[in-house]
Amino acid sequence: MSHPAGALAGVRIVDLTQMLAGPFCTQLLADQGAEVLKVEPMDGDHTRIVGPYHADDQLKAFGGYFASVNRNKHSIAIDLKRPEGRDLVLRLCEGADAVVENFRAGVMERLGLSWEALHARYPKLVYATIRGFGDERTGRSPYSDWPAYDVIAQAMGGVMQITGPDRDTPMKVGPGIGDLVPATMCAFGIVSAILHATRTGRGQFVDVGMVDAILSLCERIVHQHAYLGALPLPEGNHHPFLCPFGMFPARDGQICIAAHADAHWPILCKLIGRPDLAADPRLMTVQDRRAHQDEIIAAVSAFTSTRTKAELLVHFGGQVPFAPVYTVRDIAADPHFAAREMLVPVEHPGLDRPALVAGVAIKMTETPGRVRHRAPLLGEHTDRYLARLGCSPAEIARLRADKIVA
Repeated sequence: MSHPAGALAGVRIVDLTQMLAGPFCTQLLADQGAEVLKVEPMDGDHTRIVGPYHADDQLKAFGGYFASVNRNKHSIAIDLKRPEGRDLVLRLCEGADAVVENFRAGVMERLGLSWEALHARYPKLVYATIRGFGDERTGRSPYSDWPAYDVIAQAMGGVMQITGPDRDTPMKVGPGIGDLVPATMCAFGIVSAILHATRTGRGQFVDVGMVDAILSLCERIVHQHAYLGALPLPEGNHHPFLCPFGMFPARDGQICIAAHADAHWPILCKLIGRPDLAADPRLMTVQDRRAHQDEIIAAVSAFTSTRTKAELLVHFGGQVPFAPVYTVRDIAADPHFAAREMLVPVEHPGLDRPALVAGVAIKMTETPGRVRHRAPLLGEHTDRYLARLGCSPAEIARLRADKIVA
């Protein structure tokens, strides 16, 4: 079965990233058809050994973490500490559209692979970075040299301070949004910069700070502070301005309802058997309902708590904005995710059956992105890419023997 090429078919990315933020960024590009060459250290991206491993995986070439954010890529292993290895990376960048890295500040400069060095050699090349506090080229932070991970970005970017069960308990968001949000923004920046380079012939430096990206995600706290002088705190599972808008108990878990709008409020009242609330003069406007939040939450909860999530899905679904709070097992069983191809089986080395990864959320009618192949084995495509550089089989064998490539 043939598939249309992705929107980024013909785009070449040299990927020097590891862990989560950088690899997720380049995977987004690969999903849309870009050719992504993952340049790994000789012992591989550190997430190869993190797991989790399937119980039947006898090979353990990589676990679920690596598989989840490195599909659709090719792998070459190069020792960047060796001059000959660094020269290979320079040669790989020839004709590429972008290079992406997420090293700590100064590492690429010490390797002779900085933005300035690559830009002088390849003026059209886009150079993208993801760092905890951004790069000094776009604005030097007093923390520019500090290391950062997801939890650091969540804490300092503002999301943790407005997340939690009560006003006194800040809480980390479950998925690694401190990595994933900057990764997504960086992918957008790369595509934008490539478009500009195509028009002008000039590449540019694209810089995303993880903390900056999380602050932009938390835009609401900025306008609350600027317009109201407020200091937003955790609000639990309900909204600071809208009601009913949040999580309610079910007999076997929780569900969410967002029926704050004038169009949905009377429908909800009818569905929970409380038409009197819709006629109550104290609850006529959005502001009125927020002022009487506790009373409304209690009324809705009294109805939902006696029914299962499945029963409430049938009762509320399509009538008012509604969702069960799903476990991953619920997700796997719901026909929505199958229809949208959001759980995709892929081959996994060491297993005799496919494993599931999350699918491509960006749907396009002419150039659909897709999961084309599994994450690569370490150095699986080394010979192919060295041959493209003009290396003979004997030269490739020498580079391997000298442990410059793997």
